[in-house]
Amino acid sequence: MQRTLVIIRHAKSSWANPLQSDFERPLNDRGKAEAPEMGRLLKKHGIIPDLIISSTAKRTKQTAKKLANELDYDFDHIKWEEKLYHCIPSVFEEVIYEVADNIKTAFIIAHNPGITEFVNNLSPDFSIDNMPTCGVAGVHFNSENWSHFSIEKRKVFLFEYPGKHDNTK
Repeated sequence: MQRTLVIIRHAKSSWANPLQSDFERPLNDRGKAEAPEMGRLLKKHGIIPDLIISSTAKRTKQTAKKLANELDYDFDHIKWEEKLYHCIPSVFEEVIYEVADNIKTAFIIAHNPGITEFVNNLSPDFSIDNMPTCGVAGVHFNSENWSHFSIEKRKVFLFEYPGKHDNTK
């Protein structure tokens, strides 16, 4: 069975309140606009999640909800994973191994720097310097089980981010 994993970095967050904890930082206006934009792009490509898994930090929760809204995904079915907050790449794999085998397409929404390192290990044919805010990397692999993710051959088929196709920047 072909499976699809979509890794998404949270949208642009606000630094307006210097006393606010990193965990509680919300999206800024740009992030609030770009998250739905990326949801529409994923929908246009026919990439619809069977499961959304998100870090519990405020900015990732807001990103997850904005994406879910554009993809007609029920907020109540988002799986909140505290361990995705500023995690190392091996934690992404732990989360993937826990995905039920009836799920064909899973989204994970998390943070840098771990997300950049994780996506750079998806395929030998793919490498980036930095996963942009609201950046999306999609990978296909064939397996009967999500628990075989790390041993299966994977192919990155999608790398998008807000402004990627804007020639005025």
